[in-house]
Amino acid sequence: MFPLFVKKADQALGSLLRRHFLGGGIILAFAGLPSARAQTLLATRTKDLNLTQHLPLGGVVCVGDNNKISLIVPNIEMGQGIYTTEAIMIAEELEIDPEAVEVLTALPQDVNIFSPNFLKSLSTGGSRSVRKGWIPLRQAGATARLMLLAAAAARWNVSQHMLKAENGHIKDLNGQRCIQYGELVTEASQQNIPQTVPLKSPDQWKLIGRTFPRVDTPAKTKGTAVFGIDVKIPGMVIGAVMGPPALGATIEKIDDIICKKIPGIIDVLKTKDHISVLAKNYWIAQKGLKALVVKWNYDEKKSISSIDIRKSIQDASLNTPTISAKNTHREDTHIERSKKLEAAYELPFLSHTPMEPANVTIHARPDSCDVWMGTQVPTKARTAVSNIMGLPEEKVSIYNHMIGGSYGRRLATDFLECAAQFAKQTSRPVKFIWSREEDIRQDVFRPAYYDRISATLGQNGLPISWEHHVSGPSVVDRMAPGGLPAGKLDSDAVAGAIDTPYDFPQINITWTRVNLPVSVGWWRGVGPAHNVFVVESFIDELAEATHSDPLEYRLRLLRNNPRSMNVLRHLAEVSKWNEPLPAGLGRGLALHNAFGTHCAIVVESFIKDDKSIFIKKVTAVVDCGVVINQDGLKAQMEGGIIFGLSAALYEEITFKNGRIEQSNFNDYRLMRIHEAPQIDVHIIKSLESPGGIGEVGTTAAFPALGNAIAHATGIRYRRYPFSQHLSPKI
Repeated sequence: MFPLFVKKADQALGSLLRRHFLGGGIILAFAGLPSARAQTLLATRTKDLNLTQHLPLGGVVCVGDNNKISLIVPNIEMGQGIYTTEAIMIAEELEIDPEAVEVLTALPQDVNIFSPNFLKSLSTGGSRSVRKGWIPLRQAGATARLMLLAAAAARWNVSQHMLKAENGHIKDLNGQRCIQYGELVTEASQQNIPQTVPLKSPDQWKLIGRTFPRVDTPAKTKGTAVFGIDVKIPGMVIGAVMGPPALGATIEKIDDIICKKIPGIIDVLKTKDHISVLAKNYWIAQKGLKALVVKWNYDEKKSISSIDIRKSIQDASLNTPTISAKNTHREDTHIERSKKLEAAYELPFLSHTPMEPANVTIHARPDSCDVWMGTQVPTKARTAVSNIMGLPEEKVSIYNHMIGGSYGRRLATDFLECAAQFAKQTSRPVKFIWSREEDIRQDVFRPAYYDRISATLGQNGLPISWEHHVSGPSVVDRMAPGGLPAGKLDSDAVAGAIDTPYDFPQINITWTRVNLPVSVGWWRGVGPAHNVFVVESFIDELAEATHSDPLEYRLRLLRNNPRSMNVLRHLAEVSKWNEPLPAGLGRGLALHNAFGTHCAIVVESFIKDDKSIFIKKVTAVVDCGVVINQDGLKAQMEGGIIFGLSAALYEEITFKNGRIEQSNFNDYRLMRIHEAPQIDVHIIKSLESPGGIGEVGTTAAFPALGNAIAHATGIRYRRYPFSQHLSPKI
């Protein structure tokens, strides 16, 4: 485990904790250095590093002498329920009620050289939060409990073994004495830090695996929760933002005479390709934007259409050298004589369209800069602002807020960088807001792909060899510092392709990088949401070609994957897979092992008389190892499935003359409430280490629906959105 430091709460973490502790208290935090060396550095460099204001953070337990308990967690809440899950993990070992604590998110300015690696770059994404925090967060709670027990033992002059922690109190086993945690904080802060911290065994868990309401629900229902778009700063004005109307367009000239005559307009700011009108409120700022006369310079080389893009990706797939991702092929003349099946799949660009559009509140000064926003990557955000402002990072403060949906959008910092460029031009604090139309137009999209896949089948109908060639833009090149060097593999592009659940004797996975003038980024489900659609659709095609039941065909390919076999068999039972269906109703299956979780779902769907697709029911079975909060897991599966089904049915970003054709939910269609199917989620009990869950349902939704439509209609659609094939007017 990591060693720990203990300090008075009113001396540590600066303003963050002084807002929450009016009295004294203890703070327990992980450090990334051996204890003796860390203590020496702390003593000798406290003055230089101002460590009383910047103690290292981990899953930090803060106990005030007023018995107020706060948990500082390393992730941001964006609708996935992570505050609740992390609170449960800490509370389990600390012996407190997770509903009775306040959960705060760690900020990059509170992290320093002593912090552990999992805090050096704060980020929330990739369904990694629970997987990263499973051990460290429980250790934080357990260490706090042991030190409080030691303090009570010293006060009462009894053996620590005669005491127990229970519901925020230390009690003796005789039932004669009981004291709240808060009354022990002074003595606890003077205890030796335990070097060995045993964690509870599963049979001792009281919280983990149960169902708890979300800790952020009261604030959200009362309207006291603060999202980035809710931030109010004294003296703040509002900036409405307009970006380029076409790919690569830049500003040549702005006529703002009429705009500046509008009452309430304060200023007009610009960068090379963005404009912001500052005003007293958002609606006046929007009115000012519409009053501008802007002459744009258009880049003819980027005046492309969706037809051009599709052709570019397809041509590159056939004519551009590939990069190998995985190859176990060997020469075998028997394979050449075997039956070979081939197919090609296409995937469109997708937008994130979270309910909270992009926004940043920022106050730039000559010697410092404060930023209020919701971001999945606060450390990266701080670095970006530092570079633009020309300030040391310690002069930049990021105040992270809950996010109204993200789906990967706030893994990018492009809109923050734009806001920072504007902020350099004014001394006022400004809240910059992108309208829904601008949020879509300036999005970083899930890439479009073109995949060629083939399998050579043996006499038993199972693949002897498997080949999957992926073609498309590189997200890693767009998102990673310094980009992706030429000739290097984008691991995200082939995730879900190189690590299928199945046992293929020979496999060859390759990737072709296609450079397009379209900004791309991670989207919920990342690489697996792309590749699992292709793999699971093609597995169904193989089952059909060999006259096999799709579920039984998969079971035959899972010889070395007992967890997935168990998931599939359980799914067959709870979905009533083997029962006949009414005429016209199709049943589709998908299986994957992405994000450390084994998941399979069945979608039941039929085509209505108006040629629209109706999804009747979804049944899901999940083995994600240890489940922290059952209700939270089911909610994430339900939301993820609907998110994926919505995209599979309707969503696509298209281009014409370099312009994005979609602008709002009227032409970027989402699934409506009345279209949402019944969803049954079944959880496999397991003591394996926890897997991720936020993107699991989304990843499975695409192929399961495609397979259901193929079963219902007898027609295989290898490109979504599926509604375009049946009812183009929807």
